[in-house]
Amino acid sequence: MIQWSFSSLKDFINCPKQYYHTKVAQDFVKKASEQMLYGTEVHKALEDYVCKGVPLVKNYQRFQPPLDAILEIEGDRYCEYQMALTRERQPCEFDSDTRWVRGIVDLLVVDGADAYIIDYKTGSNRYPDPKQLKLMALMTYAHFPQVERIRAGLLFVMHNSFVNEEYTRDQAGKLWENFIPHLDQLEMAFANNMWMAKPGGLCGWCPVNTCKFYRER
Repeated sequence: MIQWSFSSLKDFINCPKQYYHTKVAQDFVKKASEQMLYGTEVHKALEDYVCKGVPLVKNYQRFQPPLDAILEIEGDRYCEYQMALTRERQPCEFDSDTRWVRGIVDLLVVDGADAYIIDYKTGSNRYPDPKQLKLMALMTYAHFPQVERIRAGLLFVMHNSFVNEEYTRDQAGKLWENFIPHLDQLEMAFANNMWMAKPGGLCGWCPVNTCKFYRER
């Protein structure tokens, strides 16, 4: 049985060969870039402010206005909340051997039948990808049976912009359609042990330097 997350499935979609070497064979390591390290640092600061009341340091105080708006949302607040589902799409422990998919939501607020999902982003807002929100919504529906309506958003803190999504429980089947075709391809790759390279603009950042498409940046 495959085990996946939004980020690992995205890696597979971007390049099956890189996915194989970094996730399956694990003979190459995908190193964190300076941008990724900065993103992790900002995420921690935002989490500490929203969930623990830790003041933002001077460099991050410009992110405070949208965070203060988030703090006005009523309900039970869950920060860096871990969720996982079995192949039958039932909730399970995050590290369970029976898990099929798992993920961590930056901020989840549950207020009865309503829930709010926030994902912090430190990168560009030019090409927002709300599929991660869709997956978090599906896992929220499984872990919180009382939730019927979800408002979700990508908060691009560097640009003070917000990409909104809204879902209802009866849309769950359609939301899964965003992932099933790619999951079928992933299962086929495992079944046939075929991991095709997909050359593109990210080849200069790829750690698999034995690939014929590898190039120095």
